[in-house]
Amino acid sequence: MLSRRAVLTGASAALLSVPLSTAALPQAAEDDPYPLPPFDYSKLPPAFRPTTVAYTGRQWPGTVIVDTPNRQIYLVLQGGKAMRWGCAVGKDGFRWAGLADIGRKVMWPTWTPPKEMIARHPEKAKWANGMPGGPNNPLGARALYLFQNGQDTLYRIHGTTEPMSIGTNASSGCIRMISQDVIELYRRVPIGTRVVVLAEGV
Repeated sequence: MLSRRAVLTGASAALLSVPLSTAALPQAAEDDPYPLPPFDYSKLPPAFRPTTVAYTGRQWPGTVIVDTPNRQIYLVLQGGKAMRWGCAVGKDGFRWAGLADIGRKVMWPTWTPPKEMIARHPEKAKWANGMPGGPNNPLGARALYLFQNGQDTLYRIHGTTEPMSIGTNASSGCIRMISQDVIELYRRVPIGTRVVVLAEGV
């Protein structure tokens, strides 16, 4: 039987890059209240642009893998392939790793800074009761809420208003994606999707 360590470390080693087909590029929802223009991916290094990769790991199709050390996120597909996008991960001291499930999905989510963040950044206190969703909201266009055993972990995969932070350690623990990319991931994954978040330095 595979150990949890073997599952987490084996996922990253089983991915090889190949070009992305245009059919897999982001598609906007018809009911989106804030349609976004196409993103200029030439602004990002190639490692963080949407791509399809070969996958030979043990995770089932439909699984999301967050490769924390490489700042990349994958969705395992049928036929030995996976979609890959760039992401930003937590700063030192704010990262989380392990197994979770998507317990909630929200379009243009409300952002409520935690008390600890308000203590560090008092200017955010004006949003203590929640900042409405929209183009200026730090969670971006979509949020996927990560749960363990039916309980909210308080970690999310979400969009961003800071696209050039992709590929860095920039967040307070959550996983950021280009908003156009998280729209595509949101469209493809249902509630209950398994998420594997790889540990830094394993």
